[in-house]
Amino acid sequence: MNGRYPIALHILTLLSKTELELMSSEYIAGSININPALARKEISNLRNHGFIESKEGKGGGYSLAKPAKQITLADIYRAVKEPHVLGLAKNSPNPDCPVGKQINKNIEELYEELDHAFLLKLETKTLEDFTNQFD
Repeated sequence: MNGRYPIALHILTLLSKTELELMSSEYIAGSININPALARKEISNLRNHGFIESKEGKGGGYSLAKPAKQITLADIYRAVKEPHVLGLAKNSPNPDCPVGKQINKNIEELYEELDHAFLLKLETKTLEDFTNQFD
């Protein structure tokens, strides 16, 4: 699994906690302790998925585009999901081997099952639920 989900969840939680004020990418990056360019890249992705809106210019920044209670943790996961959460082998298995000729198909089916179960769990919690865990 990559680090995009925790970064996206951190960004959206920050914005959810400060609904009435705009937040700069520098502040967001400082909270996550990452390079501001990396924060802006994820902010851009989240904006493209309709979670964040921005205001340009002096006093500008970022805010949630919709209420936190309307965003599920599954929605966030879908916005940053990599195609193969657990990765894929870089080699091609031997097609003459009884395992090698079927391994990729069976791994793909396993990944689909895991992804489905993971999404079902994430659908039960909203960004608001998650944000309410913080003081």
